[in-house]
Amino acid sequence: MPDVRKVKWGVLSTANIGVNSVIPSMQKSRLCEIVAISSRNIENARTAAQKLEISKFFGSYEELLADPEIEAIYNPLPNHLHVPWTIKALEAGKHVLCEKPISITAKEAQSLIDATEKYPQLKVMEAFMYRFHPQWEKVKEIIKSGVIGDLRCTNSVFTYHNVDPDNVRNQANIGGGGMLDIGCYCINLSRFLFEREPINIQSFVDYDPVFNTDRLVSGILEFEGGIANFLCSTQLDHRQSATIYGTKGYMELNIPFNSANEVTRKLKLHKGGETETIFFETCDQYILQGDAFSKAILDDTPVPNSLEDSLANMKVIDQILGKNNNG
Repeated sequence: MPDVRKVKWGVLSTANIGVNSVIPSMQKSRLCEIVAISSRNIENARTAAQKLEISKFFGSYEELLADPEIEAIYNPLPNHLHVPWTIKALEAGKHVLCEKPISITAKEAQSLIDATEKYPQLKVMEAFMYRFHPQWEKVKEIIKSGVIGDLRCTNSVFTYHNVDPDNVRNQANIGGGGMLDIGCYCINLSRFLFEREPINIQSFVDYDPVFNTDRLVSGILEFEGGIANFLCSTQLDHRQSATIYGTKGYMELNIPFNSANEVTRKLKLHKGGETETIFFETCDQYILQGDAFSKAILDDTPVPNSLEDSLANMKVIDQILGKNNNG
């Protein structure tokens, strides 16, 4: 069997999500090769490189972007740095997989789209890894088959408890808060399932009096033909779930978003008073995501999740948080 060409990747920063989750997974993938990591602190970069057995490390992001060996960048920087450093990576001739949320506001997301027009040969994608899990193919298949009738309502919940003032999620000035961190999943899922944009949005937002971040958000998105309810919080006990209601039945998913490979994922299909439980083999969404993005690079095909979709997601988040298009 001939060797498969792998895309050579560099990582901007030693952020926990990269070091602990994404990089180890991508190192197991078929089409990804992590060749470098960077930090603003050279010792942090060295430590991460040694831990992950990455051959090169840099003491600045600029140095990594200047490396001609690197073809693609994984950007897990804090939210306020997603767009600026994604654009810098494009200017350096690199493809970019950028962590969610793609930006802090819809206006900023639009500025990224505008920037990509100068580099049509380069790929950029928001890293919503949950979309790559096979459970969602099954959910879409069931919806389209008519087994649960017409889709009328979705309900999604994503919560955790974090009151650490030093955590980036609790720092409002750099894009902290529940909506940008986890609520974005609920919005993305709602739009993904209804396959259209909401025509009306109602929301309740509670802000932490010290952090000034949104710590509890509940909302209803009205779509043509149905509604989506969601709840996200950074100050409730950990919980994630999704329920999808049709006119003839409904589905429940126990792990709609997070990787949690050690936990068995299952889909419960309820119809006519009976329940069928569908189990999914353990898989790593970060591997699937990395390979899908790398394949788009190697084949020069569109990325699975477009920036236009990312922009639409940010427009909904802006409305939920009461931001206007100039925010």
